[in-house]
Amino acid sequence: MLLSCGDALIDFMPVSTADGRDAYIPVVGGSCLNVAVAMARLGAPTGLMGGISTDLFGQMIADHAQRSGVDLRYATRSPHETTLAFVHFIAGEPHYVFYDDGTAAQRWSYRSGTIDFTTIDALHVGSTTLVNEPASTETLTMVDDARGSTTVSFDPNCRPNLVRDKALYAARMDSFAKRAHIVRMSDVDFDFLYGGDDHESTAAALIEDGASLVVITRGERGTLAWHRNAGRVDVATPPARVVDTVGAGDSFQGALLMALREINRIAHDALATMSADELRRVLTFAAACAAVTCSRSGADPPSRRELDAGLFEALLGDSTSSPIEPQTPEHRGI
Repeated sequence: MLLSCGDALIDFMPVSTADGRDAYIPVVGGSCLNVAVAMARLGAPTGLMGGISTDLFGQMIADHAQRSGVDLRYATRSPHETTLAFVHFIAGEPHYVFYDDGTAAQRWSYRSGTIDFTTIDALHVGSTTLVNEPASTETLTMVDDARGSTTVSFDPNCRPNLVRDKALYAARMDSFAKRAHIVRMSDVDFDFLYGGDDHESTAAALIEDGASLVVITRGERGTLAWHRNAGRVDVATPPARVVDTVGAGDSFQGALLMALREINRIAHDALATMSADELRRVLTFAAACAAVTCSRSGADPPSRRELDAGLFEALLGDSTSSPIEPQTPEHRGI
């Protein structure tokens, strides 16, 4: 099983009413939930761990996860409120305002020994749950329990407007990055945490600290990756009709983990020895899935049945397959 631990919330997405007024509609989201949905829809056995409210919005989250095939056996239901996020777009990029104090996600706690991590192929952590205590320390304790038995994946998915003490937050994110086997972040996250764009030096330092794979996604400028065995691999962003970029990074992350599992490179010893060709194939697959998500509104990762069989043939290394291309709604005829 692939297990994603962290935020599950409600995004209020901006829309216009028939008479031209501004309005918002509630949509299930949260980076770690989106990652879980992406993996499950692509066919990997997937679970979600974290706090989910029993309120109206929490039920929306649980229903959405289960419809996508996400196992909630490791989730903790509580009467605390659901995290809410209001989304607005500036120059096409989503910006968020969060209501997260005292929520079910933030009050989640980890009990050591409750999970047999030898049965988990990979554990993914990140995003808003790591901003504040006690959830951040609870998650770090879980990572320390897990990393000897399973592959740890980390995406900070920074939300600056939630950060009260940047130095403390950056140190906390560094603690997670140094424990992870896979570190992925956007170029915007990188700039917030490290300043500038010296990706190469930071990736080298993380690999020296123990990571096998460091990935920087840069939107339309493509993806950069560094691997302890395969070296550097660059992958272009496939062309797509962009509706919005909400959930694109989460879709990439989920597809990356699912793809590594699909080619039997998800275990950390196998991950550490993968080839440059294998890495290029999984990154290209992940970029294609992210492109599909960009082609429709909100965090809506593609399902396996929506993707062309050639995507999976190329991922598995079928030499007769065509290059991976995104299957947008226009291409699928829906």
